[in-house]
Amino acid sequence: MPVTSVSKDPETLTMTVVADFEVPVRRLWDAYLDPRQLERFWGPPDHPAVFTRHDGYPGGRSEYTMAGPDGTPTDFAWEWVAVDEPSGFEVRDGDGIPGTGPARMVFAFEATATGSRVTGTSYFDSVDDLQQMVDLGMEQGMTEAMGQIDTVLADLASFAAEAGTNPQLLDDRRVRVSRVIRGDMDAVWRAHHEPALLQRWMLGPDGWTMPVCEVATEVGQTYRYEWQEIDGDRHFGFTGTLLESAPPHRSVTTESMIGVDAPAATNELTLTPVEGGTLLAVVMTFTDSTVRDAVLATGMTDGMEASYARLESVLDGSVLTG
Repeated sequence: MPVTSVSKDPETLTMTVVADFEVPVRRLWDAYLDPRQLERFWGPPDHPAVFTRHDGYPGGRSEYTMAGPDGTPTDFAWEWVAVDEPSGFEVRDGDGIPGTGPARMVFAFEATATGSRVTGTSYFDSVDDLQQMVDLGMEQGMTEAMGQIDTVLADLASFAAEAGTNPQLLDDRRVRVSRVIRGDMDAVWRAHHEPALLQRWMLGPDGWTMPVCEVATEVGQTYRYEWQEIDGDRHFGFTGTLLESAPPHRSVTTESMIGVDAPAATNELTLTPVEGGTLLAVVMTFTDSTVRDAVLATGMTDGMEASYARLESVLDGSVLTG
């Protein structure tokens, strides 16, 4: 088991868990910052977690659900206070409900002679809150959860850039599409928000152009993207409103197909620096599972993969130097 010690201190109102791993610090850090990896070990085996939001920057927020053995879900949230990549981060309880868990958590990552170590310290508001979590089995749950990390750390191929674009169903309405882009976060953000760059890569399969590219740069503005087949008459487009923007980490937009009378979807784009580039995650929220599944059945992720592969070629040099 990776957990080497668990200690409780009623005077400082803390519980501290130390775990050691035979991987570099960067690999361990990425496992915590990548929601695809974190949700595979954050909860114990009988309480799996699903992260629907995971920002990883100061001022950001994480939201996740843990389901018990009977399938009953419980929602949790963090507010990100500080990030010192790859040495540590601090989050505080984002639910605002006293007595439901630690008031804040601090994680420290360090290199060891055999790999790396993470020290997680949970801070509570009172002795009663600390004791309540102990009585509910928090120590055992954390130990069981940490026992799953080795499997995740060994599965580097599933999370590397070579894995391509992958969709993951989060619930009845949401799907997360993820890919590691070979490029730094600032460049990937620019490529999503500058028309001249968007028109070079956001084209889906070969054979299309993007003659209309009106970008929303401020919250409340609308965007409009239209594509035209090069050797044909087919064309289509999307429009929507920018709801949130936190450059270069996160943006939230609505999305509606032009000319189609249907409820808008919501797209949450999050960029996170990881080894080898930038983790791009888009959480798409639809009105129901029927619409979600119909959109996925169009081959959407294949088109996204073609675009993201093209994006990497755009990021390889001169296009971003002006």
